[in-house]
Amino acid sequence: MAKFQMARPKPELPPAAEIRALADPQGRLALRVTPGARSERIELGEGVLLVKVRAKPDEGAANKAVLELLAQVLGTAPSRLSLLRGANARDKLIQLG
Repeated sequence: MAKFQMARPKPELPPAAEIRALADPQGRLALRVTPGARSERIELGEGVLLVKVRAKPDEGAANKAVLELLAQVLGTAPSRLSLLRGANARDKLIQLG
C-alpha cells in the first residue's frame, strides 16, 4: 500500500504594497525571523516584518529561504534583495531592490 503525503499548504503572504510600506525611505526593511518553523508565513508587525521559514539556521539556509520567500511576495528576483545586517541573528535588515 502506497503512502500518500499531504501537500504543504501555501504560505500565508500579505500584499506586496503592505510589505513595501514598512520599508524606510532608503528602501530598507526590518525583519524578525523565526527559522525552523512548522510553516512558512509572513506577518505584518509593529514597524517590522515577521517572517517564519521552515529552513534551519544552518550555513545560511534560513537566510536564503527568507530572501526567496520575500522575493516571491514582492514579485521580484531574490538577487534584487540583499541582507545588510543580521546574517547570524533573528533581527535582520534587508535592502529592497
